[in-house]
Amino acid sequence: MPITCAVKSALSPARMATYEANAIAKGYEPAAALKLYAWNARISGALLVPLHICEVVIRNAVAEALGAMHGSQWPWNPGFERSLPRQGGPGYDAISDLQMVRKKVATTGQVIAELKFVFWEKMFTRRHDNRLWNVHLRRVMPNLNASETVAEHRQRIYEDLNKVRLLRNRIAHHEPIFARNLNEDLKLIQGLVAGRCRASADWLLIEQQVTEMLKGKPF
Repeated sequence: MPITCAVKSALSPARMATYEANAIAKGYEPAAALKLYAWNARISGALLVPLHICEVVIRNAVAEALGAMHGSQWPWNPGFERSLPRQGGPGYDAISDLQMVRKKVATTGQVIAELKFVFWEKMFTRRHDNRLWNVHLRRVMPNLNASETVAEHRQRIYEDLNKVRLLRNRIAHHEPIFARNLNEDLKLIQGLVAGRCRASADWLLIEQQVTEMLKGKPF
């Protein structure tokens, strides 16, 4: 069996169909789809570095705000737990996530590391404006544009984190990302980091390999 057919069979024809359609649309033989598939895997791996930096920087910003409000043991603070929404139906349940993590670990740092990305994203919903972000957002994200309100910044951060999380999930599930504007994705990630620390955002751009890899995208 030719290598192209063997690999297609191993990866599954259904999975390769998206890549083959793109190759054909660009005037290439279906076999060229394997090059696009491999590139998609490599660029996905490259994006994990900026995504990693962004997640850690943002969760530390939130944790700093929570620590200022509820103390260093904020994961165990009843007031903080009461501030979280109670999920009555399908969807993410922040309280259950927090409670489950607390049972497994002993320190605030361990809780921060174990909580899901979506936990930090949901901390930027408007329910936390009055108690948390109106007081602490500009302190933990000091580089935000002074001409915009806290509510405007908080909403934008929430929307951007949602986009970042969905991109992260696509990568984690080995889905196609080749049709996305990955330059814009990188800028969005870098912008979130810059809101907290410009030096870290500059370092992210130095260390990332996404920009260079985009130059080698097949067809």
